[in-house]
Amino acid sequence: MSFQDIFHSQPQVQASAPGRVNLLGEHTDYNDGFVLPTAIPQQTTVDLGYSSDDRHHFFSHELGELVSLRTTDLLNGFASYLIGCIRALEQQAITIPALNVYVASTVPIGSGLSSSAALEVAMLRGLRTMLALSLTDMQIAQLGQQAERDYAGVQCGIMDQMAASLADQQHLLFLDTRTLDYQLLPLPEGAEILVMDSGIPRTLASSGYNQRRSECEAAVQQLGVKALRDIDDLQAIAPLPPPLQQRARHVITENQRVLQARQGVSAEQFGELMNASHASLRDDYQVSIAGLDLLVSLLQQHAAVFGARLTGAGFGGACVALVAAGKAKAIAEQTLVHYEQAGYHGRTLLPNVSPTLS
Repeated sequence: MSFQDIFHSQPQVQASAPGRVNLLGEHTDYNDGFVLPTAIPQQTTVDLGYSSDDRHHFFSHELGELVSLRTTDLLNGFASYLIGCIRALEQQAITIPALNVYVASTVPIGSGLSSSAALEVAMLRGLRTMLALSLTDMQIAQLGQQAERDYAGVQCGIMDQMAASLADQQHLLFLDTRTLDYQLLPLPEGAEILVMDSGIPRTLASSGYNQRRSECEAAVQQLGVKALRDIDDLQAIAPLPPPLQQRARHVITENQRVLQARQGVSAEQFGELMNASHASLRDDYQVSIAGLDLLVSLLQQHAAVFGARLTGAGFGGACVALVAAGKAKAIAEQTLVHYEQAGYHGRTLLPNVSPTLS
């Protein structure tokens, strides 16, 4: 069903934003650290029009769900991200009219590819165009983060929204999440990216994400620093009790891996950093699960794979691998055979061509 089918009118504007996959720098963004994501082909598209009454009307193509609310209401579910964007703008003294909003997306939900940030950035881009707002891409990312934290209840860092707003598919986005300085970097020569869905969904707010964040905050308080980003000597965390020491060790070493990759390394070296990242996420940060570990292990064992790791918050979702250029499709097909023999049901997300929105 289209915007016209639902709302019996034409949209005023259309805007979109991509999902993202993070190659290095997991769980470092809310610790003022460094990250290295890139955009993926899958997009979330938002059509916006004026409502004929005093209510907002939000429709999700994928969910087949229509939600209506008074302009002062708050909501749960997919609508909470949309109303969060509206509320974030209203806090900037921007008046938002009653809207009809039609959302369609090819970014998989619950796979760790940041479907929520793609939705927020697409919504804010649409509002920027529709209302002729003077918002930079950086401001859109910051407003998207505010929407997710204040209205969807996820205490996320800034990485996902920055990637959806600033990244492209041809580069890696190096981002210092404290200063918001960023730099577009090339992929390692002779390599391409493979992304596979483990088939194990995870819900970010109810996983262990907020717990891990709290543990990092507790470690920071005991160490007397502003953020774990401010520590680069592992000896400094020796006084921490478990599991705070392990959480801090992951963040410190993960930041070091991103900074090393930023200097420019070969595909083989980049892959080693990814493998070390997964081991740290599994053992120190404890956000991996059996299915993810198996999928990553199968990828790492393939001769044409430089390195692989879980991507996103963990507890399910997707894995990312750096592989020899031109080999991704064959690697994915071979890996899926072994993965399914173990009783799991995964799928390839990249380099598959994303389906056309209808």
